[in-house]
Amino acid sequence: MMLKATQVLRTAMSVLALSVGASVLPAAALAQDAAAPAAAAPGAPPLGWFKTCSKQDDSDICVVQNIIAAQNGQLVTAVGLITVEGKVNRKILQVSVPTARLVPPGIIMQIDGGKGQKLDYVVCLPDKCTAEVPLTDAMIASLKKGNDVVFTSINFRRAPNPIKVPLSGFTGVFDGPAMPQEQIAQSQRSLEEGLQKKAEETRKKLEDAQNAAKQGQ
Repeated sequence: MMLKATQVLRTAMSVLALSVGASVLPAAALAQDAAAPAAAAPGAPPLGWFKTCSKQDDSDICVVQNIIAAQNGQLVTAVGLITVEGKVNRKILQVSVPTARLVPPGIIMQIDGGKGQKLDYVVCLPDKCTAEVPLTDAMIASLKKGNDVVFTSINFRRAPNPIKVPLSGFTGVFDGPAMPQEQIAQSQRSLEEGLQKKAEETRKKLEDAQNAAKQGQ
């Protein structure tokens, strides 16, 4: 049973990881903090909170998410409230931030400037570090009543990097239905087209710069 629970939880974490991966452009680990959040782009996740659900064996997995990306498409902060119900029942709050973070301080969460709660890092990948904490009913109630939540990580310069996430619309999304699969699929297709276009634009700019450099010699 313990093995089964671990497998289902890994699937739940993968749901959030895929959402984060699909929302930002592939990039090397950030050496500096990300820039200001970007406006919505074709294929990007909806601005604000949204909900996705899937089924794994005999368990239902839902993730209420808010993903913030910088103007260059790199991840700023991704928040996921993961609920697993069925043979396995578990709730966790998971937060992903760029790499180049100090690990021991973790990520501090504050709702409306209240007392901070530490989320310990559980994994660091080439493009992000992820921290988590058990998701309690009291935490959910505080998020529903709150105006905003701030997640603060410490960068490699030992400077705090607070990111404010508005809580407007959170309650309706958390208690409401998931996004239709058709909408998710369309978003993914649009994203892939956008990424391809951006890659082509980047390649052309690089070629133009190389040609200009050769002409200047």
